[in-house]
Amino acid sequence: MLHLFIIMENETYKEFLQFRKKLCVLNMEAMQYYERFGLVINNKVVKTPLAIASMAGCVDAGYVLKRAAHIGAAFIGGYSIDQPTMDAGREMAAAGRTEFIYDDPLEELKKQVALLSATDIQAGLNLRGSTPASYAAVADSIGDSVVYEIDAHCRQEPMIRAGCGEFYLRNHGALVSTIEALKSHDVTVSVKMRAGVAPDDRVLAKKIWKAGADILHVDLMDHGYQKIRQIRNSCPLLIIANNSINTFERMKDMFSHGADMVSLARHSDERTLAGLDAAITRYAGEHGWYNSPKQLCRGGDVRSLAFCCMPVKSCPLIPTLEKIGISRDEYIALKMDSVSGTPLDQGKHTCFGSLAWCCKDSSPCMFRDMTIRQAGMESREYMIHKRELSEKIMHRLFDTEKNDESC
Repeated sequence: MLHLFIIMENETYKEFLQFRKKLCVLNMEAMQYYERFGLVINNKVVKTPLAIASMAGCVDAGYVLKRAAHIGAAFIGGYSIDQPTMDAGREMAAAGRTEFIYDDPLEELKKQVALLSATDIQAGLNLRGSTPASYAAVADSIGDSVVYEIDAHCRQEPMIRAGCGEFYLRNHGALVSTIEALKSHDVTVSVKMRAGVAPDDRVLAKKIWKAGADILHVDLMDHGYQKIRQIRNSCPLLIIANNSINTFERMKDMFSHGADMVSLARHSDERTLAGLDAAITRYAGEHGWYNSPKQLCRGGDVRSLAFCCMPVKSCPLIPTLEKIGISRDEYIALKMDSVSGTPLDQGKHTCFGSLAWCCKDSSPCMFRDMTIRQAGMESREYMIHKRELSEKIMHRLFDTEKNDESC
């Protein structure tokens, strides 16, 4: 839910909440998905935090439609969209790779979008272009019904020579210009990147965010959830974790360290997707906050400030506040203001007199649980309120930073 607010950065938080309420009453099914996961991409409620990632020459609309029941989003492609990348694609195909090769890629993209338009899946186009103008031309022709994903991921030498793929991870100015060109058409933008290629992925994530992108799709390669946590602590973008996430435990690792969605490519068979979808739906129903972070003292990302107690003892909270530039008094005021008038405002018998300072539902605490029961809440409702507290904290942290030109 945070991410819709970041996209609507000129709106107030109150206006965002009104928009969210309006969105949820559009239809009962969308409201059910929204209450479960709180995910919105391109003004469309996403039914599950599972996505299909692009695989060159494989993932098109037909591939997606066979798996539509258990995914919320799909990125088809990659599609080369101008002469340099089309030539690179033909060179790669001649060397034995499977590629999408079309004389008129724009016409093919329109056909693919039309095939997906009647589904409840948020479609994304993974595009390979050599200039900002190439991407802008596609957005101008197809419009705002899809997500435009910049391929900063391909590591094949012909594509890099063409000025695409990993070229962008070493030439940030070109990537920023491409994001800005797409955003000038008022469309939703994703960047598909490969972790560990840029000198510092945290710096890159901030640049991508400040350039106006909405989604960061991260192929973790040999990196684990630690990389997702680094990126989550650097930007408020919707983060999709990718690469070998084919078990519920690995998916939970990504969610509890900052990912909002996970994507599958080679493992995106129907059986795996169905199992993951069922597992995360069940988990969300039981716990309320499907991607709740681990607590800060257990390696959680910055969202876990929603679970931290008052800054009165030596623990990871103190250096974290110093790192993000918030004083202890500001932190206390931020949390108390954020829970004012909500069920988290009560709890005089808890350690610090308010549920604002209480820990995650997975940590045993008789005083927290007693207060929750007395308030007429279930544990999952408590976690939903904690998620809303986290959103307010994240908005405070990153809205301030985005407006700070020194960052």
